Amino acid sequence: MPYFMIQGTYTGEAWGAQINKPDQNRLEQLRPVIQKLGGTLETAYYTFGEYDIIGIAQFPDNQSAAAFSLAASAGGAVKALRTTPLMTIEEGQDAMRKAAGAGYRPPGG
Repeated sequence: MPYFMIQGTYTGEAWGAQINKPDQNRLEQLRPVIQKLGGTLETAYYTFGEYDIIGIAQFPDNQSAAAFSLAASAGGAVKALRTTPLMTIEEGQDAMRKAAGAGYRPPGG
């Protein structure tokens, strides 16, 4: 099942709600949503910088990952959300092998 990295930036209101109830684990609320879409949440971390939280999830296909992103965006708790498909190292090596045999030539080459 494909992996996806999901990065989110919370709104000020969402941070306020979490600060008021710090014992409420958002991941335990998100896990059933991901499972309902056929996926699993592997891990998640709070982060510093452009995004506030990052998660690694598996979904059966791009449409399921997109459905999660759309639902999370529509919920209003995040002001930015990015979903990035991930490949294992082995999948990346397979892609490189395919690229080597693809026969691509740059313009003028």
